[in-house]
Amino acid sequence: MRPTLLLAGALAGPFYVAIGTVEALVREGFDIRVQPLSVLANGPGGWVHSAMMITTGLLIVLGAVALRDAVPRVSRIGLIVFGLGVAAGGVMIADPVAGFPPGTPTTPPETISWHGLGHFAAGGIGFLGLIVAALVLANRFRRDGEPGWAWFSLVTGVLYLGSFLGLGAGGGRMVPNLAFTVAVVLGWAWTTLLMLRVRTTTTDTRTARVPAT
Repeated sequence: MRPTLLLAGALAGPFYVAIGTVEALVREGFDIRVQPLSVLANGPGGWVHSAMMITTGLLIVLGAVALRDAVPRVSRIGLIVFGLGVAAGGVMIADPVAGFPPGTPTTPPETISWHGLGHFAAGGIGFLGLIVAALVLANRFRRDGEPGWAWFSLVTGVLYLGSFLGLGAGGGRMVPNLAFTVAVVLGWAWTTLLMLRVRTTTTDTRTARVPAT
């Protein structure tokens, strides 16, 4: 059961990136340079994006639960928070913004809906969970003499934090939006490879792991 749950968690990233990429390419009026992926939950076919977020968020939760003593407890809780944040963001739809769906003003909105505010809050809390998980593991990998994973985790956490703050300060601008998109892809790659790493050691019945705190 544990390897199956870890595989489910590992599939969340490829599923999110693949579906999001297809949506970005085929949805009329969407421009990844200035619009966040979350606005794809609006307009005709928006339910696809919402369903994708809910599904991937729950998959991450399943994988994180299966991590158990394979990673520090703080990192496992952080990943659970991340998954729940993504899923909640799929339930509470982001407001139309930056010209999407077509016909939406390109100027900053004057008001924000309750579900738009909820989406932002869920995303912020979830992203914080991922950032904490990555930074805690970066320190643990460093202490355990695994510089590759230590740097991978550190860069993921720092880039996610910086790009999220940049998006909040400069939403609708090309550089912050693209930086956040890169961070999202990197974050999903990190979660996928982490789940697969732990799954491999579990399947092979080896004892090598990151000790829990």
